[in-house]
Amino acid sequence: MRGRRAGPQDGATGAWQGRFVGPLLAATVLIVGLTATLLTARQLRSDQRESADRVMDQRTSVARAAVAGEAGRYRNLLQAVAAGLGTNPGLTAADFAAATGPLADAGLLGATSVAFVVPARTGDVPRVEAFWRGRGAAGLRLTPSGSHPEHYFAIFQRALNGNGVAATGLDVAPSSEGSAALVESRRTGRPTVSDTYVLLRDRGIPPDRQQLSFVFAAPVYSSVTPRGQVPEFRGWVALGLRGQDFLGGVLSTASQGTLDGELYAVNGDSRRVLVAGYDAPGGRDLTRQATFPVADRHWTLVTAADSRNLPGAYSSMPAIVLAGGLSITLMLACLVCVLATGRSRARAQVLVATAELRTAEAESRRQAGLLGAIMSSLGDGVGVVDESGAFLLHNPAAKALLGVPDDIDGPQGWQEHYGLYRPDGHTPFPVEEMPLVRALRGEKSDGVEMIIRNDRRPDGILVSVDGRPLDANAAGRHGAVAVFHDITELRRYETDLAVFAGVVAHDLKAPLAVIRGHCETASEDLADAPDSAEVAGARAALGRIAGNADRMAALIDTLLAYTTSRDAPLKLGTVPLDPLVAEVIEQRIEPARPGGAPPPDCYVGPLPEVRADPAMLRHVVDNLIGNALKYVPAGRNARIDVTAQPGPPGWTRIEIADRGIGIPDEDKPNIFESFHRARTAAGYAGTGLGLAICRRIVERHGGTIGVADNPGGGTRFHFTLPLATAGEQPAPADRTALERALAERAAAEESTPPSLAADQAGRGGISSATHASN
Repeated sequence: MRGRRAGPQDGATGAWQGRFVGPLLAATVLIVGLTATLLTARQLRSDQRESADRVMDQRTSVARAAVAGEAGRYRNLLQAVAAGLGTNPGLTAADFAAATGPLADAGLLGATSVAFVVPARTGDVPRVEAFWRGRGAAGLRLTPSGSHPEHYFAIFQRALNGNGVAATGLDVAPSSEGSAALVESRRTGRPTVSDTYVLLRDRGIPPDRQQLSFVFAAPVYSSVTPRGQVPEFRGWVALGLRGQDFLGGVLSTASQGTLDGELYAVNGDSRRVLVAGYDAPGGRDLTRQATFPVADRHWTLVTAADSRNLPGAYSSMPAIVLAGGLSITLMLACLVCVLATGRSRARAQVLVATAELRTAEAESRRQAGLLGAIMSSLGDGVGVVDESGAFLLHNPAAKALLGVPDDIDGPQGWQEHYGLYRPDGHTPFPVEEMPLVRALRGEKSDGVEMIIRNDRRPDGILVSVDGRPLDANAAGRHGAVAVFHDITELRRYETDLAVFAGVVAHDLKAPLAVIRGHCETASEDLADAPDSAEVAGARAALGRIAGNADRMAALIDTLLAYTTSRDAPLKLGTVPLDPLVAEVIEQRIEPARPGGAPPPDCYVGPLPEVRADPAMLRHVVDNLIGNALKYVPAGRNARIDVTAQPGPPGWTRIEIADRGIGIPDEDKPNIFESFHRARTAAGYAGTGLGLAICRRIVERHGGTIGVADNPGGGTRFHFTLPLATAGEQPAPADRTALERALAERAAAEESTPPSLAADQAGRGGISSATHASN
């Protein structure tokens, strides 16, 4: 065919096209430039806002540290004064003045006075008044206010910050807030801070000049106490603090006049009370809040500021960038219009971009092939679904585990299609609890066990499934991923191990039972024999043999529990601590009261719900409470305090304190080691495995356990546990191997024959391995 010759019409068309290419490109550059300029200015404004937020966070952090540090300094100074007064058994007015003298020069913002307060019942007021007058409180008059069973009188006082002469003899009992702080400080042996209220000394001034205030209280214990006795409580050192003066003085210095501030306190009835406020110049477009502990309370500092007044947080850069960007965009649009005829350059750029796109496509294919090879080589099953529950991927290991060659879309049919059951093998696995369904809701799940049983797997296998939400930013869409682990053989091994341990324990205890039976028979034969040295020696020998057999049986049970606590599978679920601790204490109190002794003094604070194995957790609580009841000096009544404190995010810290014999500092690092006993535990029955089992159980739950001295004498054990999550199912109530071991040991301990009870009582009784911790 002959080629078509270009005519004038083609040239006109090319000229027409060339005439409009430049303006179109210039308009495109103008639109892109304006968009980029506006986005840049917006980004700079956002960065400026972030800078303002950062400066605000820094200033708030400084202010919070200043308020918390100043309050902590008051607490530490008060505690130091209390400790110093406790070293002086003959405390006088001159001693108090010397001990509190440094407080007058310590710059305690908002402090009104510091006082030494003592308790007195109504009938003891004249005696207390005469006693302290003899200690230098000249002119002291104690006048009880109200019909309170106990009164709290200020014996010595020192005024601070020019607040006039401090009056002595004031009864704090009419102030419910102040007296509550004193009572709590005496109960815990720690410094406390009261609810906010108007101080008694300020109630006579005009209401517009009154301030909400606090009282810091620190208990005074005698440090000169014979060894083994509880330190004597002597009174309190109390410090009054006006909230407005305190906050204004601290914030004016810490914020340099750039922050507004409001101080809130949470009272004992959980009410949040505004204590004081501080105003700085400017508006309020930035607000922050910080909560921090003060003694046994929590304060909240709310700060606000005008971003234009914060150094380094405001500049005119966004406006400059906007003006400069508009100018540059106009210049570039004109330049593009002039250079729009550079077809060769544009064509080269197109070719480069096309080559880069092809390279990127090849790299994407390579990455996809590599991912497919990795998924095919994995031994664990992996399944991925989209946001509707349709399967995007099942690697070969997953298909082999499920035993079903084809997939079904939609979670509602998964249970029947794949044959998914709970670990009992009979209950269909609920759809809403499946790891993939939970992951689609944004929840993470680990170690969810289920049985897979279908036509191709008639015997069924036990799998552990981990579910995670799919990262939409990385994957480009919402979804979920699950990883399947076949744990059938692992569970079979654990079961065989538990059975083996039980059989070994039974076979070891059988000869001991025979020895014990022969001892009982021989003891019964000697019961009617005439008393003689040989008969008495034979009875003593039989008692020693039976006691050693019992100790050996208890040791076998303890070693079984020690092994089981390591290997037994965890049955995790929601465990309410309140009923568990109450049941343990109830079961422990009666055996701890021989001969009608007074019951132990027990205090149990509010306790949360945790995620744990109920049987193993009960063992930890039972062991620590049993130790608190056992390791008590003769003649002293046992005392137990069980409380909960906030731990790291998602965790709680449980504390069990006693007033027992305590643990020396040199033994504390090794007290949780196997078979280690503190030297103070000499004369008390035990094997040294109880605390080792406790540590093993706590660490298997991911927590930590430790010990410290209890203020006022004794020991304070603490351990951490994960908090239960909302909507979680309660822990199963079936008995684990650990519970069976504990039940066998308890039965062995209760089977002591009457004929040998006297001999064992003389040797301190048969040791209980569960509670022989020290």
